[in-house]
Amino acid sequence: MELTAEDVRERCTDAVLEHGRNYLEDGRIVRLSRFDDEIRAAVRGSRIYEIHVDGAASELETRCDCPYDGPGACKHVVAVLLCAIEDPPPDESERIDDLLEDAAVADLRAFLREELSSNVDLRDRFRARFGASTTRSVEGIRAEIDDLFEGTNPEYAVVFEPIDFREYLDLAETHRERGRYESAATIYRGLVEALDDDMELVDGAYDHFSETFADALDGYVDCVAAADLDPDEVDRRVGFLAERAASGTPSLRERFERAADELRERTR
Repeated sequence: MELTAEDVRERCTDAVLEHGRNYLEDGRIVRLSRFDDEIRAAVRGSRIYEIHVDGAASELETRCDCPYDGPGACKHVVAVLLCAIEDPPPDESERIDDLLEDAAVADLRAFLREELSSNVDLRDRFRARFGASTTRSVEGIRAEIDDLFEGTNPEYAVVFEPIDFREYLDLAETHRERGRYESAATIYRGLVEALDDDMELVDGAYDHFSETFADALDGYVDCVAAADLDPDEVDRRVGFLAERAASGTPSLRERFERAADELRERTR
């Protein structure tokens, strides 16, 4: 991952660049690690914010779970990028590769099974990666996301900061890449329904929630269109979108209507 000070400067405003430098100098980066071309970090602000930098893509991608919705990167991301330039973290991937090379297959299986037994999210990713349909339901995903909304700001009935839904989007994308379109559609639909139900609670970071909703809705339409569904089932999926357009969050009505029209057109 080749980064320069100019790369950072191009990704943020002058004010954010200054704040990012101050955060770095104040020692607010509490954790920083690198694996191949990915950096994960934690930065102390009003709370601990999680940052992900992905240098493997064609263009550097950055994410932070802070509520910043201004132009360019936030000060937490800037602080991490500056730190990666001034004091690059060691790449842990080579050491892990060496350990994997030396480990016995039986020991690896035992370790993985032990981790899978206690980590539901890891089990979901494992099943998606190695050929099993999802065991999650739309209702279960909605309940999980409702809990995320409730737990983000329990003292008030509103949400000021973004919630990280990447787990759901990544899981759906893994199923989608492997041709398990119905599993992917289930995850996308759970996310779409939950965001539609909870959007009235959002009182900040509107762009974040809106973009996540759009990604999930587009993914749902793509996967239903790609799945081998009979006409009656397709009608039910279109009906879901039409029903949400009529009874869901008013600000999302046009998006549901467009999605229903697109799905009808693509499944004729």
